[in-house]
Amino acid sequence: MLNGHLATQSNAAWFAARYQRIVENVERIIRGKTEVVRLAVLGLVSGGHVLVDDVPGTGKTSLAKALASSIDGEARRIQCTPDLLPTDVTGVKIWNAETREFEFRPGPVFGNIVLADELNRASPKTQSALLEVMEERQVTVEGTTYAVPQPFLVIATQNPVEHGGTYDLPEAQIDRFMMRLTIGYPDYTAESEIIAGRAAGHSVQDLAAVADAAEVTQMAGILRGVQLAPQIVGYIVAVIAATRKAAGIRLGASTRAGISLAMAAQAHAAADGRPFVTPDDIKRLAPFVLAHRVLLRPEAELNGTTSQGLLDEILASVPVPGLRAAYR
Repeated sequence: MLNGHLATQSNAAWFAARYQRIVENVERIIRGKTEVVRLAVLGLVSGGHVLVDDVPGTGKTSLAKALASSIDGEARRIQCTPDLLPTDVTGVKIWNAETREFEFRPGPVFGNIVLADELNRASPKTQSALLEVMEERQVTVEGTTYAVPQPFLVIATQNPVEHGGTYDLPEAQIDRFMMRLTIGYPDYTAESEIIAGRAAGHSVQDLAAVADAAEVTQMAGILRGVQLAPQIVGYIVAVIAATRKAAGIRLGASTRAGISLAMAAQAHAAADGRPFVTPDDIKRLAPFVLAHRVLLRPEAELNGTTSQGLLDEILASVPVPGLRAAYR
């Protein structure tokens, strides 16, 4: 029986209703990409960040703006270029001649939804300016710490077909992204709706808010009450450990990856109206949470092995705990 979890059933139902409202609102702009939108909203409410690896023109900027508009938040954009400086991202202290003291001018990272467009075009030094704020939701400038607004989500993009003038993201940076997504081109019907809508003058600026920052914060609080049984935690640890031992893998998933998988699974369960996580939540989200964190050996890549393929094998081989055993 799941009697111990039924007390939070009403919270999960409240969460699911508001989650669906945000998803449907974003889908007014991002047509035909329900899975991508649902995952992006999961990242928002669970405190994760999203890396979008896709070609230009697939709606990455629109996704960030639609999310911000849906929660009545502020969308900020960082256009990454090789000459971008860390202070162009975080902000800088400047001298005020009137007050005769230095004052802090916040950078574009001080927003609710921050789009770092083509992040791999920024220099490694500038990329590292995002490490602190992505992990700790704060920026330290000249010894003073400034908190960023809540909720806070970084959506970073990469162009997989263009490599000139780019820098590979370091593993420390990649590991801070809860999920990696690919939007892809829409199908015929969705693309027709997008083109017709834009031709008629409809844009993300017309999108009304369906939630506010306080509600999103409340949703995040509900996630902490979603039950994560010891057997489910053990299952996550077993999957993570298997990525470090599998043949062909040079670098497996980190402990942070396990935490991200657990948090994403809690959000996935609540979005489904459940106050408890099941093994299916873990299996469903593992490809999005773990694939970008797993590095293959060169010989494995030459043999055509992919991180997704190895993850499929790992998920098929790790014993799955029974739901009744987990929540008895």
